[in-house]
Amino acid sequence: MITSNGIKPEERLQAAALYWEAFGSKLARVMHPEPKAIAFISNVLDPDHAICAHDVHGTLLGVAGFKTYDGALVDGTFQQLSEVYGLIGAMWRAVLLSLLERDTENERFLMDGIFVAPTARGQGVGTTLLHAITTEARRRGYAEVRLDVIDANLRARALYERFGFVAHDTQKMGVLGHIFGFKSATTMIYQV
Repeated sequence: MITSNGIKPEERLQAAALYWEAFGSKLARVMHPEPKAIAFISNVLDPDHAICAHDVHGTLLGVAGFKTYDGALVDGTFQQLSEVYGLIGAMWRAVLLSLLERDTENERFLMDGIFVAPTARGQGVGTTLLHAITTEARRRGYAEVRLDVIDANLRARALYERFGFVAHDTQKMGVLGHIFGFKSATTMIYQV
């Protein structure tokens, strides 16, 4: 397995589809229908905020995204949202999506999503990507990596805990849980 920074231009659509498969359950009510959601995600993916895992044949196995003050893996503008959903559709979607935003900080490197192709799950891709993220954090001078995991994603939380991430605080979603399909999100920290 090979990891590298960036998403190749020819992999944008595949990466967007994998992103949607991983996060579509929490974004479906806001970003539906699926073809528009994947088109939007593909359009706004920022390769500079991604680390990819490929097999020896060059097949994309998974992606770990991160967020900095310069951008995030998926960080579209209102204009880009309206190009796909129209003005009215973009207005209400922008409001709801803003509620999921996580602030960047100087103290910790923010991992902003990790997703693995279904055919590659259970083969160590997630662990490999976590190693790559922690290496990137160290390279950038961070002592800690931060991520948020939703209560409905027990498999991901187990991976993070095995890797050494420690739960710090949990934020309840309240009424927004009905929109996004999860009740809480836990911030986890890893000492680099």
